[in-house]
Amino acid sequence: MANSLRSEVIKLYKNLLYLGREYPKGADYFRSRLKAAFLKNKDETDPEKIKQLIARGEFVIKELEALYFLRKYRAMKQRYYDSDDKP
Repeated sequence: MANSLRSEVIKLYKNLLYLGREYPKGADYFRSRLKAAFLKNKDETDPEKIKQLIARGEFVIKELEALYFLRKYRAMKQRYYDSDDKP
């Protein structure tokens, strides 16, 4: 694996690990699943396949960010609108 791709993979892993701290099922659940996903592809040597896997990981990051944003939005909505005053 090229050195630049290696650094991208490590950066992706660290970003996902950081985002996994707030995962709804728990950080330990997320960490174990993340580790398994990365170990499954650890022997990949084709640069194009590695780039595809990195792109898939970046998509997962976007999905996690959307999940967290939606959860925060729902919490704010519940705070400001009680069950009697629905807009």
